[in-house]
Amino acid sequence: MAAAGRRNETNRHQVGAEMFAHELEAHGIADRLPDLLIEAQRIAATVAHGIHGRRRAGPGETFWQFRQLQSTDDAQLIDWRRSASSDHLYVREREWEAAHTMWLWPDLSLSMAFKSDLSPVSKKSRAVVLMLAAAELLVRGGERVALLGLTQPTASRRATVKLAEALAQHAESPILTESLPPKGRIARFSGTLLISDFLDPLDDIAARLEGLAGSGVNGHLVQVLDPAEETLPYHGRTEFLSPEGGAHWIADRAESLREAYSARLLAHRQGLMRIAERLGWTFLVHHTDRPAAEPLLTLIMRLGAGGYRWQAQGAAGSSGGGA
Repeated sequence: MAAAGRRNETNRHQVGAEMFAHELEAHGIADRLPDLLIEAQRIAATVAHGIHGRRRAGPGETFWQFRQLQSTDDAQLIDWRRSASSDHLYVREREWEAAHTMWLWPDLSLSMAFKSDLSPVSKKSRAVVLMLAAAELLVRGGERVALLGLTQPTASRRATVKLAEALAQHAESPILTESLPPKGRIARFSGTLLISDFLDPLDDIAARLEGLAGSGVNGHLVQVLDPAEETLPYHGRTEFLSPEGGAHWIADRAESLREAYSARLLAHRQGLMRIAERLGWTFLVHHTDRPAAEPLLTLIMRLGAGGYRWQAQGAAGSSGGGA
């Protein structure tokens, strides 16, 4: 009994120490942004082998294809060098280029500071890295990016650095520290990328996302979870502490909760998938013990389904991070 008591006390102090570390992580994310920015740019570089536009004819500077002259075409459009080698007249057609705005939001709430021994990084760090890496790739593809509720859209080559600076400046803003994205409505034909653990009640999540989703908005949800949150790998008497509300609960045999916990987590995830499906958005699960390049590659391929054509290293046969 004494040994069991000492183990319980050790577990309690260990959980308390972890919570303290999570709190430090929550308040110190701005200090780590330079390292996270470098990591994001490195990941983006490994994913992006080459980025191409929308593969449609239209105003732009990039050559797309030759096509035969039509009766409605101006004679000034004829490419005489190409036409000289054929019996037909050909027009040099350029690729349509129009910037698309993507609104980005990483959840920096206290619950995102969680990191178990099964993962090398916290959920918060991974969310920031994914957001910055996605921004880097989007800007390389000629798109405009912005932090939802905080910055104006930009297509500058320094856009990712500007986003990191904005995160540092507004690290304590409720826009970032609340577990739901800020209220508002995204302009038509824009897109949004929301990265969070999405563990709030489904009704609250649905209401907030429906408020954001306007006509023609292309949305992407990335649920970031620690592997311990997926598997509940605890045994014996365990005290669970809430990182946001100060509530705690003691389980005499944590392993006995695993089956019910897994069922409830699955039901919650299915609810998130239904919300995304109803809005016409995509949903992706990523675990922090997996490489950050996996969900990023999947996101890029899903953007490709919206009219873009991206070429990425290792794209063939890759499914990205998943549950």
